[in-house]
Amino acid sequence: MAQSLPKRSMMKEWHIIGFTIFLFLVFAVILSAQATGVGQEFSADQFIDLWTKMASPDWSYIPAVITPLLQTIQMAIVGTLIGCVAAIPVALVSASNIVRNSFVRGIVRFIMNLVRSIPEMLLAALFVAVVGIGALSGVLALSVFSFGMMFKLLYEAIETVDEGPIEAMRAAGGNRNQVIIFAVIPQVLNQYLSFFLYTLEINVRASAVLGYLGAGGIGLYLNTTLEMFRYDRTSVVILAILVVVVLVDALSNKLREALS
Repeated sequence: MAQSLPKRSMMKEWHIIGFTIFLFLVFAVILSAQATGVGQEFSADQFIDLWTKMASPDWSYIPAVITPLLQTIQMAIVGTLIGCVAAIPVALVSASNIVRNSFVRGIVRFIMNLVRSIPEMLLAALFVAVVGIGALSGVLALSVFSFGMMFKLLYEAIETVDEGPIEAMRAAGGNRNQVIIFAVIPQVLNQYLSFFLYTLEINVRASAVLGYLGAGGIGLYLNTTLEMFRYDRTSVVILAILVVVVLVDALSNKLREALS
């Protein structure tokens, strides 16, 4: 009984501390909103009107979104494939158990970190400005994004492989290419395919948003329906994107489980 009293006292103190922190966070959010002007232009009537119209989708608009939806999937697949294939040699050069020269590895990693620091939205905006509105700019943006992501995942996977086969191949007189083909690739192939599927998942979601910036695909239709205040058609576009994302995620998860 005497031991339970200190425990209750400590619990009470933690409750007070937690409630104090919560009030502080709420106060900080309110002050931040006032300082940044968030919510000053919020219109409850417009918000209600938007959700009311979106609650009654225009199902006749479905045939119009099928082609751009397929284009979005194609953009994601092509962009992922280009970026992931291009990342293979760069990841090999960056792996410490493949290239012993730390200066070369450091330069490559530094350049790739710069590439990875550019978000896909900015990449899409840049490519739209360079090559114009269309699927090409979306594919290029996704390719660069996939390139940076796969590089990071792959070179870390290469550095964690079993060194036994590598040392055995070198002891047998194998050159660097033979070491890569016969000792490294077999060990990281399943991981590489899993990384590819994971990157594809992300790109399917990202491609829909990139199209909103003019990079082709279903995002252009999302932008158009919003600008025309056709929220009933906007809901159709959003539902179509949701169905594709769920299907791709489910398929990718099944394939990754099979590879593991």
